[in-house]
Formats: sequence, structure tokens, C-alpha cells
Amino acid sequence: MQNHKNCYENVWILSGTSDGPALANKFLELNYTVFASVVTHRAGNAYLKNPKLHIITGKLSDTDAIINFITKNKIQFVIDATHPFALIISQNLHEACKLINKPLLVFERKPSIRKNNNLNYISSLKGIKNVDLENKNILLAIGSRFLDETASYYISFGANLFTRVLPTHESISKAFGSCIKNSNIAILEPSKTKESLLEKTLCDFWRIDYVLCRESGSYSQKNWERIIFGSNMKLFLVKRPELKYNNSSVFYHYDTLVDHITRKNLISDL
Repeated sequence: MQNHKNCYENVWILSGTSDGPALANKFLELNYTVFASVVTHRAGNAYLKNPKLHIITGKLSDTDAIINFITKNKIQFVIDATHPFALIISQNLHEACKLINKPLLVFERKPSIRKNNNLNYISSLKGIKNVDLENKNILLAIGSRFLDETASYYISFGANLFTRVLPTHESISKAFGSCIKNSNIAILEPSKTKESLLEKTLCDFWRIDYVLCRESGSYSQKNWERIIFGSNMKLFLVKRPELKYNNSSVFYHYDTLVDHITRKNLISDL
């Protein structure tokens, strides 16, 4: 039987900056070799430096690229902890792992169900309906990819559009290239403490009526829930898409996922 402490397995984590660093640290503490895929160099800075941690920057184009990466780096465990709305990469990971019979472990932030009369679930970014939009101030906290299209839609109903985007080159370029007025664009990181919410100050300054964001389960979403609770504002949450992982295991807690992998290793060492 092999000594488990000397059996280093390669783990590949695909995630943003919320869950990726936390998961990576847990595996590094157990002497795993960790590959962490991030979209930008800036996202890679959220990870602690470690000789057993390899940061991979950039997007993987298709299933073939994923299979080649898994094979080349002798990946034993693939963890999909990407954003719930990152459908393309999740679907490609699912297909690639299925083709090479590699188990895919999915980490999802469990949605927090909180009763709030100011919170409304909608099915799409254009799902704010049956409410008066004329001269209403709508804050879009949806990222930059669909920002211009979404803003144009609500402007056509007479609404005033505002947005908060991340301080990245892509987000800033798309925001200032959109139909939203430059004076209605804020560039800031989501607040990470309950005590100091810059978003709350922003909403008060702009006199926001409605906030639109996606159900990601992130601290950004939780911030908006705190801000609108007990206020006159309304929060519209776009429901996360439902994916069927028929060759995957889904986890909602870091330790449960880590324990699953370590148990797999212990069984293989017997």
C-alpha cells in the first residue's frame, strides 16, 4: 500500500476569485498539486504563491483543448467552480470529461433563500415586467457582456440606466462603449464586508429604484439583498440556469468536496 502523504494527485480547479483560492489552499495544505484556471492575470493575483500551485490564464476554446490539458498535465480530479452563468465552459467540461471517462466534480454556491418582499426572481435579463419603468432608475449589476443590450432594452421603456462594473479593461471598455451615460457608470469591486457597503452609498446617490443582478450566490448578490432589505428599492434576480450533470457530482461545501477526493485517494491506495 502506498503512503497517502507521498501520493500527490493533480487537481484542476476552474473558478473565479470567490471560491478558487479557498479550494486551492485546502488542497495545497494536503500536498496536492493544483492547477487553477483563471480568465485574467488580475484574477490570478487572488491566489497565494505556492510551488505546487500552477496558475493557468486565458479561456479554453473547446472540448479538445480541455481533453489535451487533462491528458498533458495528468489531471486526476477536475473541479468546475465557475460562475453559474458560465454555461459554455461548464458544458465543454461536462462533454470533455464524459468523452475520456473522467469524473467531473461541480462546486455550486447553495442559493440562500431569504424571504423579502423587495426581492423578485425573473427568468432573464429582460424579465422586469408588469411594473412602471417610466423615469425609474435601474442599476445593472450584471457584468459587462450583455450590458449594452440589456440597457438598450430598458431605455426603450423610458427608464434611466446606471451600472456598476469591475475594474478590468474589458468591463470598463464595454461599459463606456454602451448606451449608458458616462456619468451613470461606477467602477468598483464588490464590497466584502457587511459594515461598509459602497453599493449602498451608490444607490442612495443615484436614487436607485430597481437593481438587476444574477443569482450567483456570491457576496455581490448577498450585498444587494442586504441593501434592498427594508428599503424602498426592489431587487430583480435572474434565476440561475439549471444544468444536468449526469456524469458529475455536485457539492455545496468546500470540505465535503475535499473529503470526497481524499477518500477516493485513500481507496486507490489500498
